[in-house]
Amino acid sequence: MQWARGKTGNGTEVIGVIADDMLHPRAALGSDEAAGEAIPLADVTLMAPVKPGKFIGLWNNFKAAAEKGGHAHPEHPLYFFKADTSLSGPGAVVEIPASAGRVVFEGELGIVIGKTCKDITPEEAKQAILGYTCINDFTSLDILNADPSFPQWTRAKSFDGFGVAGPVIETEIDWSALEIKVLVNERERQSYPASDMILPPEQIVSCLSRDMTLHPGDLIACGTSLGARPVKPGMAVEVVIEGIGSVGVTMSAPPE
Repeated sequence: MQWARGKTGNGTEVIGVIADDMLHPRAALGSDEAAGEAIPLADVTLMAPVKPGKFIGLWNNFKAAAEKGGHAHPEHPLYFFKADTSLSGPGAVVEIPASAGRVVFEGELGIVIGKTCKDITPEEAKQAILGYTCINDFTSLDILNADPSFPQWTRAKSFDGFGVAGPVIETEIDWSALEIKVLVNERERQSYPASDMILPPEQIVSCLSRDMTLHPGDLIACGTSLGARPVKPGMAVEVVIEGIGSVGVTMSAPPE
């Protein structure tokens, strides 16, 4: 099953389930309650499929990248938060602020929480995960490392539009069989298997639930692997995960 969020021609925001090239509105994310007549997908402009209360990203969660960087495997997610205003979706134009300096893409698998949960086991976490989506976790490397006394994770990752999600949430998929790819101007620049994760999704959710209550719609980016590269204004950057879809944005410079 695929969940999507978008706007109709009159600007009405809808969330629902995709079936037979139609969007069937639902009362809320994960709800079975219908909320209106089905709408042709052609009449809907897709947005990020969820508006997260918490947008969490992981660092050092892939074995290949950890090995190259000489990092030990974490036993608990090493995470940061992205501002809610960093969220953007399919077809967005993402501005690279002058203050951001060098910015890289990071193609990632995203976990969408479907149930409120606290202090749950990995087995229970499987039931708390609604599904998966594509993420592009843009990062300003210059800001991240600007102050040697304090890595600025939140600031480096929270510029408007730096948290791309979409195009849908897929609820019926084997995450371990997925391949995360990034295309820049239609050329493949990153490709790695989700199965190389150090902490799998159910363990990520279980661990995070011990730190904080997770709510429906919370979004967790599972981290990236080797291949993240700088982006520049004018580039088209697309994250592709077969079985979920692709979410592309165009990078831009600040207005003069």
